[in-house]
Amino acid sequence: MAIKNVGVIGCGLMGSGIVQVSAQAGFDVLFVEANDALVKRGLERLRQTLEGLVAKGKLDARSKDETLGRIAGTTRLEDLKAVDLVVEAMTENQALKNETFAKLDRICPPHALLASNTSSCNVTALAAATKRPAQVLGVHFFNPVPLMKLVEIVRTILTDDGSTRAVTEWARAVGKTPVQVKDSTAFIVNRLLVPYLLDAIRVYENGLASLEDIDTAMKLGSGYPMGPFTLLDLVGLDTAMFVADVMFEEFREARYAPPPLLKRMVMAGHLGRKTGRGFYTYESST
Repeated sequence: MAIKNVGVIGCGLMGSGIVQVSAQAGFDVLFVEANDALVKRGLERLRQTLEGLVAKGKLDARSKDETLGRIAGTTRLEDLKAVDLVVEAMTENQALKNETFAKLDRICPPHALLASNTSSCNVTALAAATKRPAQVLGVHFFNPVPLMKLVEIVRTILTDDGSTRAVTEWARAVGKTPVQVKDSTAFIVNRLLVPYLLDAIRVYENGLASLEDIDTAMKLGSGYPMGPFTLLDLVGLDTAMFVADVMFEEFREARYAPPPLLKRMVMAGHLGRKTGRGFYTYESST
């Protein structure tokens, strides 16, 4: 099937990025938010982002207007009754996602594909909550969506070939490089990345080196664009701990267990850039 109309559930940081890249690629996009205020905020964020691209010379004014013309917001899931693809970009709550997918199954047309932008939830459970399990899969974008080129296409044991092909083609159409992965906790990137970040915290806890020197060593010695503590602060320490907890629950391996320091920093509210303090201190939260 050819995807023409896209629905996105949630227009926060990740959701708005998915809306943006879809609309810029020529797809009509309808996003769903919890209330009118959040719909208005989402539309304003998108407008400001696109105007910023115009100011930087990365987008012309006509393309900006055409892109905004393809975007609409609503507070009603029922308004997704004519879309070809829904991408859910809600909070990482398995029960809430399962409930939402069951509702989408009743609302969306029979041909529609249902996808989740989850980084840690069980996609097979989402499929099992519907009567169209062959048309359910994961599409894990990375933050910030407009800049990061990768999308993990997550296929369950229930997903059919046609659904996988259609979503893979859509991911390419919105300018991303898709990789295929089976539905297993943390997929490719987080399965490899999270233990590395947790090990960096343990190295620091053990007093081997300073934050700054560990970050510098990994940037200059391994060619990473940023060190582990800079990345943890950017991702959010609460997010890192949540994903680590999910991975430890699934695999019961010590390397996935959150270190004590990470737990205590989250308890203290030192979550990284978004709170102004994490492993490093920032002048203002973002």
